[in-house]
Amino acid sequence: MTNKNPIVFSGKNIRRIWHDKGWFFSVVDIIEILTESKNPRNYWNMLKIREKESSGIELYTICVRLKLTASDGKMRETDCANKESVFRIIQSIPSKKAEPFKRWLAKVGSERVDEIENPELAQTRMKSLYEKKGYSKNWIDKRLRGIAIRQNLTDEWKNRGVEENVEYAILTNEISKATFGKTIKEYKELKNLNQENLRDHLDELELIFSMLGEKVTTEITLNKNVQGFKECETAAQQGGEVAGNARKEAELKIGKSVVSKENYLQDNEKNKKQKNNILVEVGK
Repeated sequence: MTNKNPIVFSGKNIRRIWHDKGWFFSVVDIIEILTESKNPRNYWNMLKIREKESSGIELYTICVRLKLTASDGKMRETDCANKESVFRIIQSIPSKKAEPFKRWLAKVGSERVDEIENPELAQTRMKSLYEKKGYSKNWIDKRLRGIAIRQNLTDEWKNRGVEENVEYAILTNEISKATFGKTIKEYKELKNLNQENLRDHLDELELIFSMLGEKVTTEITLNKNVQGFKECETAAQQGGEVAGNARKEAELKIGKSVVSKENYLQDNEKNKKQKNNILVEVGK
């Protein structure tokens, strides 16, 4: 578990911690902000009682007790929740300040249903988010194309008996090693990334070779009708090798490495403000 700097909302801190492959947030900190209660811990206790009486749901079951830095500087256990659980808890808060979040959640839910019926809407939404983060049009076009190629590849893996998560990660590493000479972990270390999505920090050339590795892997998988994890692993190595050879040839011609340590984290204060604006929009 890793404690990180708290996020700031409405001028107040929300403590968070990386746990079980995701961010968990202090429930009492969220309660304090949304209710302006002088005793958010007591409010949280009463909220759990009210929710159980009204719906029969025990809110504590969707929380985890984790140690966070308290106001006295000591590490103390407190109720924490991941994003999904936080949204559920917010639904139970009878506060005017929580209403914008409830409306936003309803809007997001409606949009997701619309996107299931019309997948093009999802791509439009994603494009808009990247634009707000300050990415260029050319970069966004390549990123979205890469997402589509990746989806096609994982669909093929699923159809051929590859298990999600662990085996997907292994195959992705094989493509990355053959394409760039680095595992995903090594690549993220080079770019000084932690939990961030690596692909959101690849430049346009890196995106192109990433797409090439996965597209060729998909074609090999289809044309050779590979089955099972081991055969898919061989196809991933071969697809990555094609992209890796193309990368090396490109590097000879352009005179520099395609693999870059640059990321979009330090890209100026403008990007930070744009990211903050996206969060602020939730509260409007």
